[in-house]
Amino acid sequence: MSTVGKVIKCKAAVIWEHKKPFRIVEVEVAPPKANEVRIKILASGICRSDDHVLSGALQKTLPVILGHEAAGVVESIGEGVTSVKPGDKVIPLFLAQCGVCSCCLHPKGNMCKNNSFDKATGLMADGTSRFSYQGKPIYHFVNTSTFTEYTVVPEYSVAKIDPAAPPEKVCLIGCGFSTGYGAAINSAKVEPGSSCAIFGLGGVGLSVIMGCKAAGASRIIGVDINKDKFPKARELGATDCINPLDFKKPINEVLFDMTDGEGVDYSFEVIGRTDTMAAALASCQMNFGTSVFVGVPPTASQLTISSDLFFSGRTCKGSVFGGWKSKESVPRLVSDFMAGKFNLDPLITHTLPFDKINEGFELLHSGKSIRTVLIF
Repeated sequence: MSTVGKVIKCKAAVIWEHKKPFRIVEVEVAPPKANEVRIKILASGICRSDDHVLSGALQKTLPVILGHEAAGVVESIGEGVTSVKPGDKVIPLFLAQCGVCSCCLHPKGNMCKNNSFDKATGLMADGTSRFSYQGKPIYHFVNTSTFTEYTVVPEYSVAKIDPAAPPEKVCLIGCGFSTGYGAAINSAKVEPGSSCAIFGLGGVGLSVIMGCKAAGASRIIGVDINKDKFPKARELGATDCINPLDFKKPINEVLFDMTDGEGVDYSFEVIGRTDTMAAALASCQMNFGTSVFVGVPPTASQLTISSDLFFSGRTCKGSVFGGWKSKESVPRLVSDFMAGKFNLDPLITHTLPFDKINEGFELLHSGKSIRTVLIF
């Protein structure tokens, strides 16, 4: 029986309170309105950004359906949708690309003005939600909300991909891999022979390592307080791995010692802590070093950095989704994966059925997983 134009009842993992487990309930998912797409989710990765909402560090309206790193199939489309059709395999885009705003039109921009990072409403463009539970609205998360069997997204937040692409792997292109890999390739523009330091060796940090290696960096230093992550970092291209807890001096001084007093050419903060952001910048070469902030900081956090760090010429910049223009870049990245240009398997440590989502977050909290992928 066709579901087009009808409300779909399905399972969704909902956050009702911060620091409380997900509760899987049966929600109602309304049909897509004009310029919207309803997607059947096939696989969704568990990302640290989802956990930031769960912990309350990143403030969003509750109750909410999280998830933003996924792959699925278009179930139905609303009036005016032209870029996808029912049956297409797609990746929802947490960073939109409308193609007409000033950021989308600028060759250096990718932060579409239709992004929902700075909009805490959790609602679609018309001010309503497509999710409900017992007659009350459930809120959306960054235009995606993929911890549900079905979701509704704006057309500018979905990309059509190769129909043969395995969803349980390419879902990582929806966030973690692209964010890290692109931070090195696009945002930093790492050069052959350069030195790099990566603060945080989770899935995104390891993807930064992959990007630095692909760009030809000769020295890639992984920094993390969890030594269990070092073997994987070395496997993916790190030349050195260090634990700040092993040293009595600040980690930026350690990195200067390791680079003959120069500092690294490029540093990447992939945790979202203001203290490590400051340390990453201080680790850079004083004149031409560049530090890229990739991690999502807590809501309303403030970063204090001495102006002396900038006076000599250092550069500090942020990177969202690795600098990729999402709707046009994601299909190309999937094609590159299918052509064997990079391997996502080392980033996926656990695969679980959707109803074990809380187990997946426990693996994240314990540091035992890089990426857990939920299968629907």
